[in-house]
Amino acid sequence: MAADAPVPMAEAIRRGMADCSPAERKVARVLLSSYPSAGFETVAKLAARAGVSGPTVLRFANRLGYRGFPDFQQALRDDLDERSASPIDLYDRHRSDAGAGSESGLGRAASITRGTLDRTFDALVADEFDRAVDLLCTPRTRVLVAGGRFSGLLARLLAQHLQLLRTGVTALPEHDAGRIEAVAGLRRGDVVVLFDYRRYEEPTRRLAAAARDRKASVVLFTDAWLSPIASEADVVLPSETDSPSAAFDAMTPVLAIVEALIAECAERLGGAASSRMREVEEAGRELGLY
Repeated sequence: MAADAPVPMAEAIRRGMADCSPAERKVARVLLSSYPSAGFETVAKLAARAGVSGPTVLRFANRLGYRGFPDFQQALRDDLDERSASPIDLYDRHRSDAGAGSESGLGRAASITRGTLDRTFDALVADEFDRAVDLLCTPRTRVLVAGGRFSGLLARLLAQHLQLLRTGVTALPEHDAGRIEAVAGLRRGDVVVLFDYRRYEEPTRRLAAAARDRKASVVLFTDAWLSPIASEADVVLPSETDSPSAAFDAMTPVLAIVEALIAECAERLGGAASSRMREVEEAGRELGLY
């Protein structure tokens, strides 16, 4: 599977679990919980961590499409190069293909974007999406939302819509100094929603660690390579990154998941959401904003 298709390793492992034996799934869980470091351990050490035999580890690698464990580890190294690729790396790699083919630039963009959206929704686990809705719609919880350099735009979009549907939602500022008060007040039952995409950002990782230390739930939006935060998140919502641009990953699939989540939260909250929106509208008119 992974050897022939351009599927990120973490995503290939996650998708492949459905076809694995119970023992092989134990190997998959260890790999994902300590990704990518666990994949570079010896067969014997990985088997011991998973509580399975060495042959089980080898069968798992074979099931993913690799001839042996060294082949699996080489694919993991290649995957790490993709995970850390910068915009200039991507641009240099793909610029020779720019303008290739007879399709117009707009037609090519439409085709790529449709494909990326389809693959994103096809791979999205319905139970994960429903769990995110459950967490965001739980009464009296506090919801904190944060993103990175670019994904922060989508984090603010989600937060602003949720603020129209319910109380207790805060969009965190980009810098740690502005997050101190919010993090200090985190408690069990609160929800922290994070957006983290390749070249994964250390401030976002620190925020996730602080949330876990305080027993708050973590909902993660990430790419198919999976942010390091994924191993400890309660919910992971990955999206594909293929983009018409040679240099930049697609954010359209992330926006599509965000909009789907907003729609489902509005539906789930029902009358409470309607009451909240009326209150916000009334306040807006009172302040002369609408």
